[in-house]
Parts: sequence; C-alpha cells; structure tokens
Amino acid sequence: MFAKEIYRHRRDVLKKTAGSGVLLFLGNDECGMNYEGNTYDFRQDSTFLYYFGLAYSGLTAVINVDEDDTVIFGDEISLDHIVWMGAQPTLKEKSESVGVQTTLPAARLPGYLNAAAKKGQAIRFLPAYRAEHSLKLQQWLSIPPAAQKPSLEFIKAVVNMRIYKSAEEVDEIEKACNITANMHIAAIKSLRTGMRECEAAGIAAQTALAAGARLSFPTIATVNGQILHNHYHGNTVKENDMLLVDAGAETEMGYAGDMSSTIPAGKKFTARQKEVYDIQVASHLAAVEALRPGVRFEDIYDLSAKVICEGMKALGLMKGSSDEAVRLGAHAMFFPCGLGHMMGLDVHDMENLGEEWVGYDGEPKSAQFGRKSLRLARRLEPGFVLTIEPGIYFIPELIDRWKSEKKFADFICYDRLEAYRSFGGLRNEEDYLITEAGARRLGKKIPLTAAEVEALR
Repeated sequence: MFAKEIYRHRRDVLKKTAGSGVLLFLGNDECGMNYEGNTYDFRQDSTFLYYFGLAYSGLTAVINVDEDDTVIFGDEISLDHIVWMGAQPTLKEKSESVGVQTTLPAARLPGYLNAAAKKGQAIRFLPAYRAEHSLKLQQWLSIPPAAQKPSLEFIKAVVNMRIYKSAEEVDEIEKACNITANMHIAAIKSLRTGMRECEAAGIAAQTALAAGARLSFPTIATVNGQILHNHYHGNTVKENDMLLVDAGAETEMGYAGDMSSTIPAGKKFTARQKEVYDIQVASHLAAVEALRPGVRFEDIYDLSAKVICEGMKALGLMKGSSDEAVRLGAHAMFFPCGLGHMMGLDVHDMENLGEEWVGYDGEPKSAQFGRKSLRLARRLEPGFVLTIEPGIYFIPELIDRWKSEKKFADFICYDRLEAYRSFGGLRNEEDYLITEAGARRLGKKIPLTAAEVEALR
C-alpha cells in the first residue's frame, strides 16, 4: 500500500468533486472457480484499491459527503479462517492503515444506507461489472439489476482523478513494466520450432510469478496472430511461423504492465515477414514520436494507419490516397483495431467506468469498422499512461467478405492480397507516460525492430 495520507487525500478530493450524497464502494468477494471453496485468485476492485488500498475480500466502504463521514464495513475473520489462512490484522487495524477510523460489521451496511435514504440522501454507485455487485445493490437498495443506474457524477469524478497518475503510481507501474519486459525477453530468447504455444505462455508466466507479480490479463501466445485476442495455446510452433505474445505483469498493489512481441520461429524473419514487420515498426515509431500533451490520440491513430497504408501500397496491396483510405476506413482491412488504451490499476484502465468518459472525455465514438475499436481518442495530458500497439493482420474471413462486396475496391488490391491469406498477424506494444515535454517509455526496452528481435534469437 501507499502511505495512508495518500488515500486520505484522494478521498478528500473526491468529496469535493463528486457532489452530494453517499458514495458507495463495492469491494470484491472471493469467487468460486468450480465450487465455493476452490476460488479464483482474489483481485480487489480497482476503484476500491485507489481510495482505500485494502486488498481483502468482503469489504464495502462509504463516503458520506454530506456528513463528512467515511466508514469501512466488513467482518473480523473467525478462528476457522485463521486455521486455514493464518492471522490477519483486525478490520480496525486494516482501516486505520489507510486513514479510516470508523468500521462497522457488514450486517450494518443495509441499515446505514436505509437511514441515509430516509434523510433524503442520494446513494451513488459505480457501474456493476460482477453479478455479485448487482445482487448486493438489489438487496441493499431494492433496485432490480435492470433498473440500476450508476451515478454519472460519481463516474466522472473518479475518472478525473484516476486518469492522472501520480509519481508514486508511475513508480509502481514501472515495476510492472520492468517485469513485463522480462516476460517478453524470456519468451523471445526461448522460442523454438516444435515448442507448443502453451510452453511460451508458461515461460512468460513463470517470469512474472518468480518476480512476485501475477498476470495482468490472460496471456496471448499464438501462431494465429490474425485473431486479435486469441487465448488458445494448443498449437505447435512450426518452421516459418511467427508467435505473437501479448502479456503483462501486475504488481502486488494491482498496477499493470502490457506489452506485445512478435517472434519468428527460426533465427530470423522470412523476407516476406520482415517486409510486413518493418511496416508495423514504422507505424509504431511514428505514433511514439507524435506523443505529447495537447495532441488528440485519434490523430495519432490516423497517422499510424496512414503509415500502414503507405507500406501496403509499397507491397502492392493498396492503392490510391492513404489519407482518403483512412478517412473512409479502408485501412481496417489490415488494422481493424485501436492503437492503444489507458493503463494503470486496470490493464484497460477504468474500462468498467465507460470508454466514453475514460477514452473520449464524453465525446461520441465513431461507428466505423476498425475505428470503433479505438479505446482512446481524447487529447493527451501529462500524467496519462497508455499503450502504443498498432498491428497488421491478414484475416481470411474479412478478406472474403469485403472482396465479395467489392468494398473499398478503389483502395485494396484484392488479387495481390490473396497471396497473403495465410500470413497471420503481428504487433508490438510498449507503455508510455505522457510528460510535460512529450512522452517517456515505461519499463526496460524490449526488442522492437527486426534486427533487435533476431539478435536475441
């Protein structure tokens, strides 16, 4: 945890910005994997961690803005729990460690909320992303799940704090990024023809666990890089394959790293692989060079997409104006996803609070294929932490659909594209902090260019 003064300060700021009423923070419970006693690895709610710092199950907290009161609700562990899990600090000791003086048993929470409602206070809560949250809100507030409306004022107040990373948070994120970099370096060094995807995923996971971290999201390790979020690990790496690894570490405090690498099965990329790989690197570097305060991230996305279009034209796979191709969405044949996302206590930071507020600052999102997957578009500001991850993908199903529809025939050379149907996909990803002067890469450098990757093979 950070010093208790940090959590106290965060709560004080929130009281001034979130309006009136009672702010309700639902911590997470243990979740059974295949029966109640065999649980998934516990992970506390990120907003609860941000304001209260306690990574224990069974806790709920309120900030009563009107009465300047903060309470943590929970139960003391029993002797049976101690036998199985060992001793823990008391609930009061836990709470005092983050600057909260008032604690009450969990059973007192419904009465507290009911009393506040009778006094005319609004009970404000954030979007529920677990079924247990919706059921608790139904039980405590008598609101069925379909009618539960999170407080927009509360959401915006939290986003406007969590989006700017403090120096302490940047240090913690950098820890995660350094471990994440080591995960990728280990995978790049270890990959061999005949290895299964699950072995590469295991090497990355072992590196994280050995460093005292855990995974910030399920690892992607696939020879089918054209499937953007492919978590299947059953294939064997064959000669002339490329393995796309997208993996990250999470520190004990919950801060994430997120990087991607594309690794040739052999010592070097094939000539065709290197041609496409170099285009992706050029797109990546152009995006990194453009990172600075005041620039709209969507404009950087457009820049990276135009670089890809120019590269595809050089290969004979596209034609016409790159500017017009990106404006109309033809680039999405090869780049059907976003350029990056916010990162912090969540690998997709605050995604449960709404992309329109985190990534768009309330502005409407595009409905255009490809562009609609852009998680971040707003103007960049110092303190933002984000990923850069353009990719190039050859998706047979997309090729067939658009070809049959003669879609973007003025830009896409479908006859030449047929030769790339089995190419797969690739991307690289790094994490950046926006500074007053520009941007700084977080964590140690992982190989990016083809020469850098091949040097570790």
